[in-house]
Amino acid sequence: MSASTPSFAEEELLRAQGYRCIAGVDEAGRGTLAGPVVAAAVILPLGLDAPWLGLVRDSKQLTPRRRELLFHRIYEVALGVGIGQVDATTIDRQGIVKATRLAMMMAVEQLRPAPECLLVDAMSLPGVKLPQKGLTKGDQSCISIACASIIAKVTRDRIMAELDQVYPGYHLARHKGYATREHLDCLRRLGPSPVHRLSFRPLRDWADQ
Repeated sequence: MSASTPSFAEEELLRAQGYRCIAGVDEAGRGTLAGPVVAAAVILPLGLDAPWLGLVRDSKQLTPRRRELLFHRIYEVALGVGIGQVDATTIDRQGIVKATRLAMMMAVEQLRPAPECLLVDAMSLPGVKLPQKGLTKGDQSCISIACASIIAKVTRDRIMAELDQVYPGYHLARHKGYATREHLDCLRRLGPSPVHRLSFRPLRDWADQ
């Protein structure tokens, strides 16, 4: 099995300890210049065996079409899915790390049934009083986190498409707020919109000039 193929190994370790409702948690949009950071939490059935599971990867390794397909499959089988989002204003005020944790906490709080423990991609959630394990590159190794990454990414992409209609001219639906050349050219020409993160470079550098 390649390093980029997620498995149920972490879930099985927790299952052996007696846990049943195990949530994977991940985010999308942490490094963008515009839009919210979106987090998702997903509880998969223990022992899930579905043909599409072999297609699951970290969302960044998937095409948009494949992500959409898996998004629907995950929703069909998941015991619970929670989503949290934090807007650009809050990101500027609290910083991206706190904002990401807040989005993740919101996603976990939405879960029904409530999770018994968490597997979190590359972070810890001190504000959540549950057993948890942070996994470096968890979206590449842990199936629950990989599924959460897909839910978060598709949800955020849809939000960015909606914001593109509200703030035309930035092509947010195309680059999703990332610092592409096209996006930077739009910012130089139009200046920031209300959904841009003014605390992020290069926006912060431009503001300081």
